[in-house]
Amino acid sequence: MKKTTLIFAILLITSSVFAQRGKTGDKTFSHRFPPEVFNTVSNASLVLVNEVDHDIIVLIRDQEKKYLRHVYIRNNDTYIFKDLPITRLYVQFKSKDFFYEDLDRTAINFGEKHTFNFFFDASQIGNYFQISEEEFFKP
Repeated sequence: MKKTTLIFAILLITSSVFAQRGKTGDKTFSHRFPPEVFNTVSNASLVLVNEVDHDIIVLIRDQEKKYLRHVYIRNNDTYIFKDLPITRLYVQFKSKDFFYEDLDRTAINFGEKHTFNFFFDASQIGNYFQISEEEFFKP
């Protein structure tokens, strides 16, 4: 009886620990943002590749810095934003307890497929700048 209770307790504890982690594609903060923006005519997409050692939340904005979409991406996983509007994209992301924005702008044109890799390389630290939580969550 003790052995069965111990096994049950271990299973319960391990499942509760992993239950807190989201899945790639989750819309973690959907309650804090307006509806997502799609353009089915553009046939444009953006592939997001998370190569860092932790999960991140990625947010994309249009050239006027208005919210388009966001997504949760597990480490070493990939997600594709499809049907993007034709615009210049601002890519922002939450990494652990900090919020960042990419210095480069990605131009999305008709029918194009872009790839954006998230990775940590100390020599590339100048590619991002830190932003505030308020700036990340503005609509």
